Amino acid sequence: MRDVESGQRSETVRRANLSTIVRALHARGPLSRSELVARTGLTRSAVRSHVGELDAAGLVREEAPTPLGLPGRPSPIVSLDRDRVSVLALEIAVDSLAAAHVGPAGEVIELRRIDRARGRMTVDRVVADLADLAHAVHPGPMEPDALVGVGVAVAGVVRRDDGLVRTAPNLGWTDVPLVEQMARALETSVPVTVANEADLGALAESRRGAAMGADDVLFISGEVGVGGGIIVDGRPLAGAAGYGGEIGHIPVNPSGAACRCGSIGCWETEIGEGVLLRLAGQSASGGRPAVDAVLAAVEGGDPVALAAIDHVGRWLGIGLAGLVNIFDPRLIVLGGRFARLAPYVESTVEAELDRRALVAPRGLVRVTPAALGEDAPLLGAAELAIEPLLSDPAAWLGQRPDQADGSGFAPTNADWRVVA
Repeated sequence: MRDVESGQRSETVRRANLSTIVRALHARGPLSRSELVARTGLTRSAVRSHVGELDAAGLVREEAPTPLGLPGRPSPIVSLDRDRVSVLALEIAVDSLAAAHVGPAGEVIELRRIDRARGRMTVDRVVADLADLAHAVHPGPMEPDALVGVGVAVAGVVRRDDGLVRTAPNLGWTDVPLVEQMARALETSVPVTVANEADLGALAESRRGAAMGADDVLFISGEVGVGGGIIVDGRPLAGAAGYGGEIGHIPVNPSGAACRCGSIGCWETEIGEGVLLRLAGQSASGGRPAVDAVLAAVEGGDPVALAAIDHVGRWLGIGLAGLVNIFDPRLIVLGGRFARLAPYVESTVEAELDRRALVAPRGLVRVTPAALGEDAPLLGAAELAIEPLLSDPAAWLGQRPDQADGSGFAPTNADWRVVA
C-alpha cells in the first residue's frame, strides 16, 4: 500500500491566509495591498481575493490612497472596519473598576476608570457597577453587529475552560461564574471571556507595549497582591487548567508572614504593597496615597522609607533570579506598582540578579518598566476579546461564532500569539 503524505486542504489554507491578513491589519493598522503582500508573504492575487471576501462581509474597508504624484497606480489602503470590529474590555482590580471600548489596532475609543474603597465587595455589586461603566463607554447595543466580544480582566485565579474565578483572595471571591454573570448583566449575546489580569497585562505589553517583538517574556505586576504572566516562544504559559503564573505565591521565606492565600512566606508577603507600607511606617491598607507618600519620602532621603524600598527591591531581585533560572526570559517587564518602584529598586534588583541568577540566562535578560501603565490588563482584555476573530475570521464571513449554539458564551482562549 502506498504511503499517503498528509497535507492541508484548500479550505484550511484559506482560513489561515484570512487570519494572517486580519492579524496584520490589527497589529499594524491600515495597510496598502502592497504592504499586505510584503508583510504576509501572500501573493498579490491571494491578497486581492481575501481582502475582497473580508470587504464583502463588512470586516474591512478599502479607501483610495493619498496621491503622491508618483508614476504607477497606487495600491488601495485596507483597514479593519471600526463599526464592525470593536470589543468591550473590562477590568476588576482590588481598588478600581475600568471599562473601555476598543477598536481595531488597539484604538481606545472610550475608557473610564473609577476608584473604589478596598474591601470585600459582593460579586453582584461589582458586576452591576462594572455593567454601568460598560454602558457608559459603549452606549449602543451590545450585539454581534456592533461588538466582536467582551473581555474581562480580574485579579484572581481563573479556570481557562469556562472563565470560572476559582479564587480571588484580595477580592474575597471563591468559585465565581463570572462569564455568565457578566453576560446577564450586560444583556449581551456576544462571547464573554475572562482571564487573570497579569496574564492579560503580559498580552497587552507584548502586542502594544514594552515587550513588542519579544517571544520570551516575564511580566510581573501588582497593587495589593502580586501576579505574573509568562510568555514562552510567543505563547502564554498558562498551565493545565489556566492557573499558571501565580508567581506571587511562590514560597520564598519559610519563616515569613502569613499570606492571604492561606500559606506562609509567599513572595507576595515580601514584595507586596502591604509590606512596603508597613516597613515605611504607613498604614498597610493606605493604598495609592500611602505609596505616593513613601516614594516622596524616598526622594527626600528618609532612612525608614529607603530601608523599606531596599527590602522590596532585594526580595524582588531574589525572586526574579529564580524565575530567570527557570524560564530563561529575554525580557522582564515590571508593571503596575512595580513600574512606579522601578527607578528606586533598579540597582538593587540588578545586583541580586547578578548574584543569584545563572550566568548564561542572566547575560540575556533585560529588566524594563511596563509601557502601558495601569491600563495594561484592561488593554489585554481587549486583545483577548478580539482573538477569536484574529484566529479564524472565516467564521465571521458566514455565521458568527456567538450564534452557533445560541448560548452567547465562549471559553477563555489562552492560546493567543504575540506576533502577527
